Amino acid sequence: MSGGADRLAEVRRRIAQAARAAGGDPGSVILVAVSKTHGAQRVRELLVAGHRVFGENRVQEAEGKFPPLKEEYPDLQLHLIGPLQTNKARDAVALFDVIESVDRERLAATLAKEMTRAGRRPACYIQVNTGEEPQKAGVLPAEVDDFVATCRDTHKLPIVGLMCIPPVDEEPALHFALLAKMAARNNLKNLSMGMSADYETAIKLGATHVRVGTALFGARSG
Repeated sequence: MSGGADRLAEVRRRIAQAARAAGGDPGSVILVAVSKTHGAQRVRELLVAGHRVFGENRVQEAEGKFPPLKEEYPDLQLHLIGPLQTNKARDAVALFDVIESVDRERLAATLAKEMTRAGRRPACYIQVNTGEEPQKAGVLPAEVDDFVATCRDTHKLPIVGLMCIPPVDEEPALHFALLAKMAARNNLKNLSMGMSADYETAIKLGATHVRVGTALFGARSG
């Protein structure tokens, strides 16, 4: 196996172990392989090994990397996990299958308009700023319920879950538990939480999707 395939097998093993430890089904946790800054050849290694779900932070980088791969692997699913500017909404709707970073009403309205125009409806997650960090994107916890309702009722977006990135200097379990509570309150089944350093903790607290980059691809190349 290639180095990428070996790392993929190890991450999958740890995901399954964490899911079983939490009393869940190992197959219920989806691994989003975060390929930002890594080239198409590194992505292809994982595609050849059977992996199909990938995450990118930037629309422009994804546009330069994924269209040929999607043609070759039609079942490839691409998640946008980074901040989305409204002027990139059209491009995001065209390329991504899932948009995990809906975080403000102007963006929600623009996405709704572009989905109608394109006849394409990528699943959406609302990004929650669980740590209330001023420099970080995301809806504040106190505003989540109202924002979910606005996205669903006013803009008719296909909201399927919540996403968070805990503060680096705080215990992530507290943030994962908070996100799970907010999702349950709003009847949202999907929780995108947990990265290379803490995805096993996230799974124990209900993550349905974990976003893993470094453990699969190694250190970022840029």
